[in-house]
Amino acid sequence: MNNETAAPVTVIGLGLMGQALAGAFLKAGHPTTVWNRTASKADQLVAQGALLAPTVDAALKASPLTIVCLTDYQAMHELLGASEVALDGAMLINLTSGDSAQAREAAQRAEKSGARYLDGAIMAVPSGIGTAGAVILHSGPESDFEAHRATLEALGTVNYLGADHGLASLYDVAGLAMMWSVLNAWLQGTAMLNTAGVDAATYAQFARKIAADVAEWLPGHAEQIDRGSFPADVATLETHVRSMDHLIEESEAVGVNAELPKLIKAMADRSIAAGHGGEEYPVLIEEFGKPREDCPVR
Repeated sequence: MNNETAAPVTVIGLGLMGQALAGAFLKAGHPTTVWNRTASKADQLVAQGALLAPTVDAALKASPLTIVCLTDYQAMHELLGASEVALDGAMLINLTSGDSAQAREAAQRAEKSGARYLDGAIMAVPSGIGTAGAVILHSGPESDFEAHRATLEALGTVNYLGADHGLASLYDVAGLAMMWSVLNAWLQGTAMLNTAGVDAATYAQFARKIAADVAEWLPGHAEQIDRGSFPADVATLETHVRSMDHLIEESEAVGVNAELPKLIKAMADRSIAAGHGGEEYPVLIEEFGKPREDCPVR
């Protein structure tokens, strides 16, 4: 791709991630304008061919597409809401981390200002930007996404999730829930095996297979959740709880923290008390799906 065919793009915000985004656009041949409150952060990008805009307004006007990557939504609102900034006609894609309510509010503000808006989330570290392993989530009007898909693909693997602007943020935090749950489960097991002299590297090989095997269950469990029916094809929730007791007892016996398995067992106990003991494990979605501020860990 060369500068004659690649669409111009602007990047506002040049932290580590913003610099990676702008660098990926430059590498892909997109004429790239950048802006940052501390202008010196653009020096390396300018040396690579980027144009440093003197103002936010000039940065917005320089390209048909502006990527925003700031510390938080408040910073974005303060920057783009300034009186000297004209958003009318701008196409904004916000890759600033936040929650779904903030994303929807940002979309409403953009619409009132005459701008078009997509929200997004980056599922990658800065060094991965520009590779297929960098997954970038987008939500908002599909027509806006499709109009700029070719440009966005310079950043990695782009995914469109739907018209609800909050979906990218929701997927982002759902992905974090998966990440931390897998890591926390591995740390629990590692701590237990460490007491028997088994090192983390040895257990990691076994744990990878367990994690991969469990991942294969997800489509079938998802079907049960979507149907709202949880026949016990493999093991009942009551059977799982007996194994949870074993995990808790073993953890305590070897002197390892048992708070995490106790928390999950407390949720399973409530589900059994509600009459779901004979159903499959995904029935716990009913516990995960409702707020509980006074959840005790027994």
